[in-house]
Amino acid sequence: MLGSVFSSYYAWSGRGEPMNHCAVNVALYSRRGNRWAMTERGKRDVFVSERALAIGPSHMRWDGGALTIEIDETTCPLPSRIKGMVRLTPAAMTRQAFTLDDRGQHHWWPIAPEAHIEVSMTRPGVQWAGQGYFDMNRGSAPLEAAFRNWSWSYARLEDRAVLFYDTEQKDGAARRIAASIDATGQITPLEPPPVARLPRTRWMMRRVTRADPGHTPRVLRSLEDTPFYARSIVATRIFGETAVGMHEQLNLDRLAHPLVRVMIPFRNPRSWR
Repeated sequence: MLGSVFSSYYAWSGRGEPMNHCAVNVALYSRRGNRWAMTERGKRDVFVSERALAIGPSHMRWDGGALTIEIDETTCPLPSRIKGMVRLTPAAMTRQAFTLDDRGQHHWWPIAPEAHIEVSMTRPGVQWAGQGYFDMNRGSAPLEAAFRNWSWSYARLEDRAVLFYDTEQKDGAARRIAASIDATGQITPLEPPPVARLPRTRWMMRRVTRADPGHTPRVLRSLEDTPFYARSIVATRIFGETAVGMHEQLNLDRLAHPLVRVMIPFRNPRSWR
């Protein structure tokens, strides 16, 4: 994250220098326990070039065919190491970004919904390979100034990936993005299925997704459950196909609450060296 949108320090600073508030966010989930790291670093610890990015001891590089990420981070709030390599090879790359708000200040690019990923971690010692996904968001204004909340979901169907992005702006206006992307990177706009409710989080945050009429999606596992953000694995049915997908819900009104701003640094600390 360059100019970390969730950083309390960035918000308190007035957001004058985005490169002074950067972070690598790593989340590992397993039955033996989860590991999370998101240490914010200043501009002295950031290096950017056309094909490489380094933030503190972690760095990534693009060789024209694959993205390789070398991770070396410390978890929080209980310190432990996350160290290893992730290599993502897109099957194809899309060329279309989507605008998320009416002012044109926020954009989302599903770069490679179809990708192969290899993970080799030394701390903890785990390895696997499988299906990967690669996207990015960028913006020129604070998220909480533009949106009240949004939901995003991704599911892999038999011959395509399906993505839904629903945003509610500050003035109540809504944006609905629904698209399928095939293995060649071809994007096809879709008429989204109806909104379907998911159970509220432990913090009583409302969650919604998209599903076929009459179908009730199920949360198989809550990966992240915070006052303003939730990430979940969801079982659903879309366009007649059953699927297991990823879901994210973000409440920007909650993110901007002063109490939440004070809570965030306990999990997302800043390196002051």
